[in-house]
Amino acid sequence: MLVRTLFTTLFLLAGILNLAAQNDAQPPRPNILWIVSEDNSPLIGAYGDKFATTPNIDRLATQGVRYLNAFATAPVCAPSRNTLITGMYPPSLGTENMRSTYPTPDFVKFYPQYLKDAGYYVTNNVKKDYNVAEDQESAWHESSNKATYQTRKPGQPFFAIFNTTISHESSIHKSIPNEQLRHKPADVPLPPYPPDTPEMRHDWAQYYDKVEDMDTFVGNILDDLEKSGEAENTIVFYYSDHGGVLGRSKRFMYESGLRIPLVVRFPKKYAHLAPGQPGTTTDRIVTFLDFAPTLLSLAGVPVPRHMQGTAFLGPQQGTPRSYAHAFRGRMDERIDLVRSVRDKKYRYIRNYMPHKVYGQYLEYLWKAPSMASWEAAYKAGTLNDVQKKFWETKPVEELFDVDADPHNVNNLAGDPKFAAVLQRMRQANHDYLIGIKDVGFIPEGRLEAIAKTTPLYDYARSGKYDVRKVLETAEMASLGDPKNLKELSKKLTDADPVIRYWAVTGCTILGEKARSEKSKLLGLLNDPEITVRIAAAEAVGKLGEKEKAVDALIDALKQGNQMARVQALNILDQFGDDARKAYPAVKAVIVGEKADGSYDIRAAERIMEKAGL
Repeated sequence: MLVRTLFTTLFLLAGILNLAAQNDAQPPRPNILWIVSEDNSPLIGAYGDKFATTPNIDRLATQGVRYLNAFATAPVCAPSRNTLITGMYPPSLGTENMRSTYPTPDFVKFYPQYLKDAGYYVTNNVKKDYNVAEDQESAWHESSNKATYQTRKPGQPFFAIFNTTISHESSIHKSIPNEQLRHKPADVPLPPYPPDTPEMRHDWAQYYDKVEDMDTFVGNILDDLEKSGEAENTIVFYYSDHGGVLGRSKRFMYESGLRIPLVVRFPKKYAHLAPGQPGTTTDRIVTFLDFAPTLLSLAGVPVPRHMQGTAFLGPQQGTPRSYAHAFRGRMDERIDLVRSVRDKKYRYIRNYMPHKVYGQYLEYLWKAPSMASWEAAYKAGTLNDVQKKFWETKPVEELFDVDADPHNVNNLAGDPKFAAVLQRMRQANHDYLIGIKDVGFIPEGRLEAIAKTTPLYDYARSGKYDVRKVLETAEMASLGDPKNLKELSKKLTDADPVIRYWAVTGCTILGEKARSEKSKLLGLLNDPEITVRIAAAEAVGKLGEKEKAVDALIDALKQGNQMARVQALNILDQFGDDARKAYPAVKAVIVGEKADGSYDIRAAERIMEKAGL
């Protein structure tokens, strides 16, 4: 018995020692460093751009894996960064519109909190812009322009972000003299959609300079990592927060707005986690929805079930996605609603407000001299068919073969040869919107009212939001098909105000073809829901009832709903001189608002500027 006990004891001890040896053989948890630039598409040498000067990112690409199909979920910063920080799709949270501050459910934690709880030292230097009502400051050990991983405890694993604004859109607002530019305007390879104006060439050249400066920043961060002695322990990501930055890129649902550069470098001890050898590429589709789960997977932290993306690296990585989904809602002071789906070859775009032109005036976008030159060329009639599309209303659907048409100028949606692809992509979009209960189809003036009492994510799951019926109505409305007028007429009296809103919008899109519904639309100027009243004003204005429409819009400006005011101001801006009666109310918005630069102020100032007042 004594011998058996001794043998058992020795056997267990050997097992413990063997397990300890195995654990010692495993590398410790990796450090993870994110280097994030702003507003830049893959205008980078490693991505084949021969005009770019990006030696540091190019070198990083030879040391790491370059992703060919990486995408932001939105072509603008705040909603895009909301995806990153939450691991959730903003149209499911109600955080899709630019710098909205609607509350999110209590279970939605910023991803650094999970890393912090797991023992990581987490820092952010410095941008946030997360599009949420409340910033979870405690999720970081430090978030400031001095934040660095070098202040952690000895041996503590870190996750650190370094953001740079060098390539941000604002970098081209003030023109640098031509002779001071390193990239010469005359040599710029312009895409086919803007005109070849001096201002356009200058802005593109200046932007390439800024991308070069951004690349220097990336190099400095990598040099600091080497000097710290932590490069061999650190997985490095470089990516941008969305595409950009010249007109028809940032804010727009094309490759130029949504495709991003992404390079991930793995040191030797973590090479087993890499999807390929150094210097290789992967065509796996990844989106910002996948970044938080991937980060947690690499760090050995369980991915929360509420996160809606899929880890693409680490032990928790999932099945590669077939599609990258993207969205656009209100951009600053201009309202639009667009959704997009991308597979490895095609980009599909669905425009739910096709009656609105692409190039709606946005005060911030127009700070770039190139935008004014493009608009002037359009008014002068000097643009070709591709260049002038930006100033025209949109087709309901767009489909592009990205391989053959990387700039997305040849719409294949009407080509019978691509009917099967179109149907597949259309269905993928439809199914996804229903699956995530997309609340972006609720007009924002109503969203603002709902959010005062209920997080929009919870509202969508409360039984009060029939997303299938709403989407069905929005799809029908956007088609602009007179055959649907009878059904839209029924929906004008639906009990659900969101259905009424989309039915009215369908009549606006039909214009004169909806004249039979004029009496119903006039009645809706007194609808109990403010966003329906405003939509009805747009519809009846198109049918010649401008005075009654303006009266309804003046009333809307006096209500305490900022996003309803933005909606009303967008319509008054379209009315031009017919809106003159509303000018005192418009001016009152400018005077009455406390927050300088609010989106209703921007829209109001534009109206007064156009009127010469």
